[in-house]
Amino acid sequence: MAFIGLVTVAFLGYMYADSMVFMVGQWGRDDYSHGPLIPLISVFLAWQRRHRLAEMTPEPSWWGTLVMLPALLLFVAGDLGTLYVISHLSLWLMIVGLVLSFFGPQVLRELAFPVAYLLTAIPLPIFLYNSLSARLQLWSSALGVGVLQSIGVTAFREGNVIDLGPIQLQVAEACSGIRYLFPLTALALLCAYFFRDRMWKRIVLVLSSLPISVLVNGLRIGIVGVLVEWYGPQAAEGFLHLFEGWVLFLVTLILLFIEMWVLSRMHSLSGSRGFFEHFQLYDNQITGSSTISSSRSSSTASNAGLVLPAYVASVSLLALAALFAWSAGDRQEHPPARAEFVDFSMRIGTWRGTTLPVEPQLISTLRFDDYLLAEYADVGYEPITLYMAYYQSQRKGQSAHSPSSCMPGGGWEITSHRNLTLPTDGGNILINRVLIQKDRERQMVLYWFKQRDRHLASEYSVKWYLLWDALTKQRSDGALIRFSAAVLPGETEQDVEHRLLQFAEQIQPQLTRYIPD
Repeated sequence: MAFIGLVTVAFLGYMYADSMVFMVGQWGRDDYSHGPLIPLISVFLAWQRRHRLAEMTPEPSWWGTLVMLPALLLFVAGDLGTLYVISHLSLWLMIVGLVLSFFGPQVLRELAFPVAYLLTAIPLPIFLYNSLSARLQLWSSALGVGVLQSIGVTAFREGNVIDLGPIQLQVAEACSGIRYLFPLTALALLCAYFFRDRMWKRIVLVLSSLPISVLVNGLRIGIVGVLVEWYGPQAAEGFLHLFEGWVLFLVTLILLFIEMWVLSRMHSLSGSRGFFEHFQLYDNQITGSSTISSSRSSSTASNAGLVLPAYVASVSLLALAALFAWSAGDRQEHPPARAEFVDFSMRIGTWRGTTLPVEPQLISTLRFDDYLLAEYADVGYEPITLYMAYYQSQRKGQSAHSPSSCMPGGGWEITSHRNLTLPTDGGNILINRVLIQKDRERQMVLYWFKQRDRHLASEYSVKWYLLWDALTKQRSDGALIRFSAAVLPGETEQDVEHRLLQFAEQIQPQLTRYIPD
């Protein structure tokens, strides 16, 4: 059995090596710095139940093999669709299937929370992370300005940029509060597990991690603004900034324990039980031993002929999956030949373009293979900015970033977002129309994703077709296309929209040359 266990771990390590390397790399970021602790906590929680587990007889179950089948489908989808989060979920479901296959449903029920708790170590997919971070940035910025104004500091907000007059503070992605939210949610789940009281109290405890994170992060931003007002921009950088973050994270923990104390006083299940008596850190009591013993004998008699095939079948299935991973590892994509954006025309009708550079840090973040950033001007009109980013292979997290997630980073606030239809030679396509504002400046942005022979407005559709085309076409190339123009005083949104749509129609005939179908 020990040898089979080692072989199983080896197969899992080979299959999920890439996704585990990515996950460990994400754990190195502040947002997921709690990640390495999660497996250790799960092991500790399982160890707590060692006496109860010792009383149980392993009952290998064929249900484990069935659970592994969807796990393998997720593995294939994660590998071909280049979504690490699917690979991580596949690994987790594979662990569930193997526990069930080796030890049976009774052991799995006993380990339900330790195994489920492993899910808190999985990083969010990039597009969901960006969307959540952008929303938290705006909430935290608004709260930070509210804190500053409440104590008499003159401050205004433009998107996620706080204007203090001579100094502007940008509430960057790192200050969105997301680095509080993830570890606090994991901690709240753990506290809810040990908090022996009504279920609704446990649910409230977990759900409260979001408002607590946003509240404390807004307070942090307000404190940073006050320190910047008193001591200058250096107060928002370096050790002091980091120290403020750690101190206020301790505040979130205090708030969490205060909430548990309040909940413990409300309609307690055990009358006047003290606060610490609501916690049960060790749960090794052996109950129902006679039932376990009787079930052991009956189970052994009925399943004696099935014990070996159950987990052997699961390990054999895992071996086939590892063989698939080995054969698919050298899978080559076959994107068509294309022209480089450096040759893209700087004359679109009466518009004349000038190329613009992209900052090096943005290039390293966006990770595109080719790009065009150009400003097109025409007499009597405000310039139109065209940005296109091409990805030859959108694998392992390298994919087009949605402008809806990136625009708030420059201090812009999205005031409206809806879809438009753009006429093309192949018929109408659906695109995004976004109106953004910063102070009194307004801009209109049109964008969509050209993925192989499809024009898509939804980022979720992009992910689905990425998987489908990787399976059927061995391709994951694609691009983001974005136009933007200022909305001037005295100019209507309809005027700017019409101008952008006309310009977008004019470049359509040459797009396929640079972003092939």
